[in-house]
Amino acid sequence: MALGKYSRVDGRKSSSGYCSTITIVVFVALCLVGVWMMTSSSVVPVQNSDVSREKKNEVRTHVSESNEDNDNNATSNESRRNASDDGSSSDDGKTKQFEDNPGDLPEDATKGDSNASSIQEEKKDNSEVTEKTTEENPEENSKDEKKEYIEEKKEDEEEKNGEENEDNREFQNENKDSETGETNENNSDDNEKKSEQSSGNVKDGDKGEDQLDEKKDKESDQVSGEKKDKSSEVFPSGAQSEILKETTTQNGAFSTQAAESKNEKAAQESSQLEKESGYSWKICKTTAGTDYIPCLDNMKAIRKLPSTKHYEHRERHCPENPPTCLVPVPEGYKRPIEWPRSREKIWYHNVPHTKLAEVKGHQNWVKVSGEYLTFPGGGTQFKHGALRYIDFIQQSVPEIAWGKRSRVVLDVGCGVASFGGFLFDRDVLTMSLAPKDEHEAQVQFALERGIPGISAVMGTKRLPYPGRVFDIVHCARCRVPWHIEGGKLLLELNRLLRPGGYFVWSATPIYQKLAEDVEIWEAMKKLTKAMCWEVVSITKDRVNGVGIAIYRKPTSNECYEQRSQNDPPLCKDSDDPNSAWNVLLQACLHKLPVDSSERGAQWPKQWPARLGQTPYWLSSSQVGVYGKPAPEDFAADYEHWKHVVSKSYQNGLGIDWSNVRNVMDMRAVYGGFAAALKDMKLWVMNVVSIDAPDTLPIIYERGLFGIYHDWCESFSTYPRSYDLLHADHIFSKIKNKCNFMALVAEADRILRPEGKLIVRDTVEIINELENLLKSMHWDIRMTFSKNKEGMLCAEKTMWRPKEMETISFAIA
Repeated sequence: MALGKYSRVDGRKSSSGYCSTITIVVFVALCLVGVWMMTSSSVVPVQNSDVSREKKNEVRTHVSESNEDNDNNATSNESRRNASDDGSSSDDGKTKQFEDNPGDLPEDATKGDSNASSIQEEKKDNSEVTEKTTEENPEENSKDEKKEYIEEKKEDEEEKNGEENEDNREFQNENKDSETGETNENNSDDNEKKSEQSSGNVKDGDKGEDQLDEKKDKESDQVSGEKKDKSSEVFPSGAQSEILKETTTQNGAFSTQAAESKNEKAAQESSQLEKESGYSWKICKTTAGTDYIPCLDNMKAIRKLPSTKHYEHRERHCPENPPTCLVPVPEGYKRPIEWPRSREKIWYHNVPHTKLAEVKGHQNWVKVSGEYLTFPGGGTQFKHGALRYIDFIQQSVPEIAWGKRSRVVLDVGCGVASFGGFLFDRDVLTMSLAPKDEHEAQVQFALERGIPGISAVMGTKRLPYPGRVFDIVHCARCRVPWHIEGGKLLLELNRLLRPGGYFVWSATPIYQKLAEDVEIWEAMKKLTKAMCWEVVSITKDRVNGVGIAIYRKPTSNECYEQRSQNDPPLCKDSDDPNSAWNVLLQACLHKLPVDSSERGAQWPKQWPARLGQTPYWLSSSQVGVYGKPAPEDFAADYEHWKHVVSKSYQNGLGIDWSNVRNVMDMRAVYGGFAAALKDMKLWVMNVVSIDAPDTLPIIYERGLFGIYHDWCESFSTYPRSYDLLHADHIFSKIKNKCNFMALVAEADRILRPEGKLIVRDTVEIINELENLLKSMHWDIRMTFSKNKEGMLCAEKTMWRPKEMETISFAIA
C-alpha cells in the first residue's frame, strides 16, 4: 500500500515544474508547517514487509489527540507515513518504546493540541522531531515531504468532501466493534483515555478526527495485503506482549512501596505515641485468647482450689497484679448488628463458637446460618418462642403485670438470654446471669445480641446485688440445686427478692414423674413452705409441654414467727442483707422491714412513674452524696444529668446514639445518667463501687438495675461487651487507690471497637488519660476543661499491638 502510493506521487513530482518553482520560495514556511503538522497529531506508522520482519515482535501503541480539522488530519497523516517509510531507522523506535513518555508512544508519534497543549509535552515532541531530522538529511527529507504534502492535498481535497461523512459513519461502526473486542486484550486504549482525560481540552470532535486517522491507517493496511485481526492492529503479537502482562498482574508475594512506607510510618507513629505516654502496650497471651476475663480465667488460682463441688472454679479469682495488656480481637470481627435485629442474629466471627448450637440447636437456642449465628427466640422451656412463654406467665398470674408492677427481673441460668431479650417488648429490664462454663459463651452471645448479662454463678458467695431489689426472679431449667444444704441457694434468692415479689420456676420436677424429679419436687414443697413462700400458681403450658410454678415472698414477718420449727433459721440481726461483696452464703432467712418508712416495706410505684420519683425511704435528715438533704440531692442529680445528656452528650459529642445499645455507667451514684437516657433504645449497667456510698438500692427503686464492683479488679464480663462507657471521676479515685494502668486496660477490654468512652474528671487525669488513649491509637473526639475540671470523649479503634505478653496465671 505505502510503496505503491509513493510511486504514484514520485511520478507526478518529476513532471511538475510548477511545484519545483515554488518549493524554494515556500521552503521556510513549509518547514514550519511540517514541524507544526507533525506535532499536531500522531498515528501508527505503516508497517511494510521489511519493517514487519524486523519488528514482528514489537508492540505499537496508538495514542492520538488533536483539534485539527479533518483536512489537516488526513493529509498530515499521509505525509508522515511517507517520511516514516523513507528509510527511517527502526532502532530509534525500539529505544523510545521503553522511555517514560505518555502512553508508551512509538518513535514517530507525538502528542499535541493546537489550542491548549502543555509546555512540557510540546518541548518533548519538538525535541523528538529535531533529533530525527538531524539523523536523516533534513534538507532532502523536508523538500520531499513538502512536495508530497502539496500534491496529496490537491488530490485529496476533491475526494474528501464526498467521502468524509461516509468514512466517519463507517469508522464509527467499526470502532464500536473493535472497542468491544479489544477492551480486555490490551491496555493501549486505557492509556489513550487517561491522556484525553488529563488534557482537559479534547472535545468530541477531536475524538472523531482521531478515529478517522485510525480508519485510514486500517484501509492502507488492507491495500498492502496485510490483513490483521483487530487485536493485532493495535497490539502485534511478539515479545512485547510480556510487557502488557505486567500491567495486569497482582502483587504476588511482593509488597508495594506504598504499603511498606505506610506500615513504617504507622510503626514510627506508634513508637512516638508510646514514647510520649511512657508506656508500651502488648497483647495478652492467654488460654482464653479473645475471650479473656482476668478474674474468671485465673488458672493458677483455680488449680489450687481444694474443691469444686460448689462451683468454686466458676467464681471470681482475681490476680494480685491485674494485667495491663490488651486482649486481642477475633479475626474477621465486624461492627455488631444494631438492635433490634441483633436479637435475632449476630456475626459469627464476633463470637466464633458453635458448640452451643450443636448441643442446644434443637431447643431453638442458637443456630449457625452462614456468616451469622441466629437466635430463633426459644429456650429449653420455651421452644416455641419466648414471647408466648412470657405472656403465658402473666396469664397464670395477672398481678405480675409486666412493665408496670414488674419492672426489674433477675434471670438465673439465662442461657443465651432470649427470655430477657424479649421482655424488652414488655418494658421490662432483665439482669441475665450465667456462669462461664461448658455452655461456652452463653452470656457473650447475650451481650452481642444487645441483652444485659453478667458472668456469675450461684456457688459459695452472695451475688453482687443489694437485698430486696428484684421484682421477679426467674429460673427456667437453670440447673441450680435449690433444695440442697438447707436451701442455701434458694435463700439467696429470698434475700434478693422484694417483699411481695415472685419466683417463677419452670423445671422438670414440676411436671415429670421420674423418681429424681419427684424427689426434688417434694423437697422444694417442704422448703418453700418453711420459707413462707406462697404457691400462687402451678400450671401446664401445653404448647411448650412444660409446667410452671410461681411463688410469692411474704410482705411481713408474721409467718416466720408462727413456724413450728425455726428451720431455716432467721439470720442474726447483725447480718445485713445488703452486704454482698465476697460475703459467704448463709442458710438463713432475713427478717422483713417492720417500719413503713423502711426500704422494702412498700412496693415501688408503677413504671415509668417510679423512675423520677424520689424513693419514699429517703428522708431529709439524711445527707446525700453531694451534701444536700437526700431527697434534694436525688432530685438535683436527676435534673443535672437530664441537662448534660440533652445539651451536651446527645448533640455536642458527635455520637450516633442509634448505634449505642450496651452502656455502662462506671460510677453511677443515683442512676441519674441512666434515667436521662430512658427514651433511647438502650440499657445501662449502673456500677456502684464497693468503697463508694451504697446508692445501688436507690437505682433499683427507680426501675433501673446495676451491680457492685471493685474497679481495682476486672469486671465479670466478656471482652467487647459495651458500646459506651461513662466514667464520672472514677479514674481519679482509682489513681489514688490501685493500678491506674490496669483500669485503662480494663476499659479497653470491655469496650467494643468503635465504642465510645466519656470521661469527666480533673484536668490532670484528662491529660494523662488522653496521652494513654493516643498510645493505644484511640481517636480523641473531644476534650474540654474549665476550672480544673475536664471532659474527654474518645473512640476505640481496631488497633492492637504486635508484641505479646504471656500471662502465666491465665495459661491452662
